[in-house]
Amino acid sequence: MSTNATQSVSPVIGVIGGSGLYDIAGLENKEWRKVETPWGAPSDELLFGTLDGVRCVFLPRHGRGHPLPPSRLNYRANVAAMKIAGVTDIISLSAVGSLREDLPPGHFVIVDQFIDRSFAREKSFFDTGCVAHVSVADPVCPRIGDVAQAKLAELGVPHTRGGTYLVMEGPQFSTRAESELYRSWGCAVIGMTNMPEAKLAREAEICYATVAMVTDYDCWHDGHDSVTVDAVVKVMHDNADHARALVKAMIPELGKARGLCPAGCDRALEHALITAPSHRDPALLSKLEVVAGRVLRKH
Repeated sequence: MSTNATQSVSPVIGVIGGSGLYDIAGLENKEWRKVETPWGAPSDELLFGTLDGVRCVFLPRHGRGHPLPPSRLNYRANVAAMKIAGVTDIISLSAVGSLREDLPPGHFVIVDQFIDRSFAREKSFFDTGCVAHVSVADPVCPRIGDVAQAKLAELGVPHTRGGTYLVMEGPQFSTRAESELYRSWGCAVIGMTNMPEAKLAREAEICYATVAMVTDYDCWHDGHDSVTVDAVVKVMHDNADHARALVKAMIPELGKARGLCPAGCDRALEHALITAPSHRDPALLSKLEVVAGRVLRKH
């Protein structure tokens, strides 16, 4: 068997586009394909193609035309579809509100932590009959973050490396009391979609990183009006242009052949399974094959 140092990975870059992002700029050989998963249908068909020779897969998180609200997204199907499509790295783009004065609308944040306050979502591929506990102490891949930081700097897009993303359930925006509470916790931005997405990517052993695009100051800022959809949409469209340029710049870099992930994202399940093989549910194992087959066949 190859060692971690010599094992080669041929990357396939996945992009999950948030509000206002419904394609990849410059993608060639485009083809929308329906991908079925054991957890049902993802938000939309997946867009397959190449960019500078790198294989890419795009998924509009809310579906084309944005018909799906945050709490109704099939997060398990979305991540499983990416895994089935062979994706090794996910760039997740998400519109967010700012909880800090120094992160104004139009600013991008390369998130490094999450606080998950969502409560109406299925958050794991594993269940009764096959239990696993993966580490999400460091929930994003620093290697992807490094590339995002370098390309944002080259593009001249205002950005900050590091910050905690508070994930709320939605679909309503925050109350002032909630907004102030999250600020007191030291959170940088607030949004509705990146959990359990990040947790599921870790369970599926896919490298994952979030680039959060600030659209507003939530409702805590006395000098700004309360959040309205019109105000958010205006900034969102401006951010989308920068996001498309960022993705186009990141994909060729991330698409270079590499070894295994230095952070171990692609081996997250190595010591996570806890249910004894003799007590595992065959029906659940059949479903898990698409995301966890690598370790299930070993253990």
